[in-house]
Amino acid sequence: MRFTVDHEPVFAATGGKPFDPALPAVVFIHGAGMDHTVWALQTRWFAHHGRAVLAVDLPGHGASGGAPLRTVEAMADWTLRLLDAAGLREAALVGHSMGGLVALRCALQAPERVRAIGLVGTAGAAPVSADLLGAAEANQRRAVDMVALWSMGARAAMGGSPMPGLWMLGDGTALLERAAPGVLHADLAACDAYRDGLADAARVRCPAILALGERDMMTPAKAGRALGAGIPGATTVVVPKAGHMLMAEAPDAVLDALKTVM
Repeated sequence: MRFTVDHEPVFAATGGKPFDPALPAVVFIHGAGMDHTVWALQTRWFAHHGRAVLAVDLPGHGASGGAPLRTVEAMADWTLRLLDAAGLREAALVGHSMGGLVALRCALQAPERVRAIGLVGTAGAAPVSADLLGAAEANQRRAVDMVALWSMGARAAMGGSPMPGLWMLGDGTALLERAAPGVLHADLAACDAYRDGLADAARVRCPAILALGERDMMTPAKAGRALGAGIPGATTVVVPKAGHMLMAEAPDAVLDALKTVM
């Protein structure tokens, strides 16, 4: 489905069902250098169980136009404008990694519009190594390789896909390779600059669920648990053996967690 936000085209997948803004809405927000496809296994369930689903491509990502936004706060402002474009008064927001930070900020900036938040592979801060930032800024292939490898748990890196015939590490690499030059660096720099998650957490007033990967090397489960402990009433689920891309590594566990609040 296509919208226009800030005079630029925006693409959002709807989970295989026509989008109906009269239904309770769930908006999915991807992580750094990625696009809506990371949510394929979760969006379909919600779309076929009474939810209006939008899995968005952020500006400059996937099939959306414009330039990538440079701060988490700007991405949150943009997400709220997307809700306007979609005719949604409120929505539950689900975000992965950088997208989780965006969902968190939206819950603070417009609490009346955020019904619930789901934070997948998210921590209160997401510092990025200088080596990775430098490689991404230079558009070096090794930046893609580092993110792809660090995003997978050990089992997923060697195979282990829940769907026979798929190689998750190869799929993750291909996804990052599709990003336009400069997109991965812009996203990683935005994550690195955002350090307010733990302070922001205490001000969240909507229901929240965190789904974390036990073997996550990008946003370690310890940091995610600290974020969850800071959000009043939040529930935290740690998925055994999963890495940063737990939506693909353990799709059923992530879905079961999200269903409790979405």
